[in-house]
Amino acid sequence: MKLRSTLAGTVLALALATPALAHGVHDHDGKTAPSYGTLTPMDELMKAFGWDFDKAEIKTQKIADGLYVLFGLGGNIAVSVGEDGTLIVDDQSPMLMPKIKAALKEIGSDDVDFVINTHWHFDHADGNLALGKEGSWIVSQSNSRDKMQRDNIVNFGPFAAEQKAYPKHALSDITFDTTMQFHINDQKIDLLHVGPAHTTGDAAVIFRGANAVHLGDVFNNSGYPFIDADNGGDLAGMIAFCQAVHDAIDDKTTVIPGHGPVTDRAKLARYIEVLTIIQGRVQTLIDDEKSLEEIIAAKPTADFDAEFQSSEAMLPSFLSRVYASLTR
Repeated sequence: MKLRSTLAGTVLALALATPALAHGVHDHDGKTAPSYGTLTPMDELMKAFGWDFDKAEIKTQKIADGLYVLFGLGGNIAVSVGEDGTLIVDDQSPMLMPKIKAALKEIGSDDVDFVINTHWHFDHADGNLALGKEGSWIVSQSNSRDKMQRDNIVNFGPFAAEQKAYPKHALSDITFDTTMQFHINDQKIDLLHVGPAHTTGDAAVIFRGANAVHLGDVFNNSGYPFIDADNGGDLAGMIAFCQAVHDAIDDKTTVIPGHGPVTDRAKLARYIEVLTIIQGRVQTLIDDEKSLEEIIAAKPTADFDAEFQSSEAMLPSFLSRVYASLTR
């Protein structure tokens, strides 16, 4: 999500706007289910993020011959275009699809043949609602398709939003469990799933011919990551996922994050290092029986906040998801 510049204000506005609608809710087995703050309608959440679909611009960056990245509102879109057709990774929003299609046309694409969803979150997969109707084949990891079939609460900690189930035409047509390969536009494209990370259904997409990889939101290059702990996301799994991808590429690989600018393997390695340190610090505080409020007050991320473009207003969301992941 486009969170770096807007999340601080969003956290404060949404967390303070109304009383919490759910806290310590009990599931059908009598066990305590995850709690969350303000439950915000999806359209209001997008407004709070500062998303204006009418004014939005799609920017294009060339990575290699036949491989591009589109930046708009939501997750970064990778595009492979050539004589075999067009394959894209993630598809943002149906409201942006005319602008996305215009950007694709400028780089030689008429139709989208394949869409790979790196995961099921709305800012990476809602474009399925438009492209599925047009006949694009949709691909995802198996767990993502499962989540697409039901209503889900996406819990950011201080606030949450409900993502509704997708209709049949927007669901994945093709799924995989751990690995899959495409051969298109003179590219060998490897799809890799390591385990629960940002969600339970993440896919890394490695373009072997162009030596590039799209990691979806397992790697966020615009701030600290969001760990969807209430839907099975896992900090240790995120670190392991990133390490597996790091080990599968080389120092010349172009690294496309879910959000933020295109970068390199060294930045991915630094991300792994910082998340590992934060995990250790928070786990130590948990072992010392510190509450979430006490962990936030201890500022276990302080020496990384400037590097990760964070602020005190943003940290409760990040640390609450780290805490939820480590205490399940």
